[in-house]
Amino acid sequence: MTVDSAPEGVDPNVPNVARMYDYYLDGKDNFAADRAAAEQILRTFPHTKEGARANRAFLRRAARHVVDSGVRQIVDLGAGLPTQGNTHEIAPEARVVYVDNDPVVCVHGRALLARTDGVDFLQADVRETDALMDKLGGLVDFDRPVAFLMLAILHFVPDEMAYDLAAKVRAASAPGSRLVVSHAIDPTPDTTPQAVEVYRKATAALNLRTREEILRFFDGYELEEPGLTYPNGWRPDDPDAPGNGITFGYVGVARKP
Repeated sequence: MTVDSAPEGVDPNVPNVARMYDYYLDGKDNFAADRAAAEQILRTFPHTKEGARANRAFLRRAARHVVDSGVRQIVDLGAGLPTQGNTHEIAPEARVVYVDNDPVVCVHGRALLARTDGVDFLQADVRETDALMDKLGGLVDFDRPVAFLMLAILHFVPDEMAYDLAAKVRAASAPGSRLVVSHAIDPTPDTTPQAVEVYRKATAALNLRTREEILRFFDGYELEEPGLTYPNGWRPDDPDAPGNGITFGYVGVARKP
């Protein structure tokens, strides 16, 4: 059953990028406007659902990697709606702070917190970096390593704000911290303007970047093997399994020296 009422202050007639992503993952927490916008994207990019699932699979592998590397604090920026395989479920040894600015996400996040220890949910906007870092200062020990997850969020943030966010996260992080990124690219320039227009009418516009522009987010970090790759190429559970052609985004994990 899909949601049939909106929290105060939420316009269900405006497509929301988090709820659209929920729809790509076959979730039920979305409104008619979200589903209609998502279907427009699927008509242009039929493999979007597969891409969303590949991104979630990368999250699982990357979260386990950072915890296995000794990191016990994870900040999940732009966490989106709770779905199967949440970060705190993947890495139960770690303290997890979810961050999102969407009221619907916050409602679900608070419900999740009611029955889960070691997890916090922070309502904040990643585009307001100074305020975000101030709030995180009361939830995260920046004297110890922390992994910042920025999965499918940076391409909804304009250039200056996006690079400022990455720089301030790096400056605040202790050596041994990790930066985990997944970011969309422009797979088909002749049709991408249609997708950009759909998101322009949603709660966040799309800012696609080149591979070189995505690499800039890792300035000051050391990329871990295998570097910046397509989602299914990053430390797959079964290296011999055939890929499924998901090539419209890059992912990477890097360590602060």
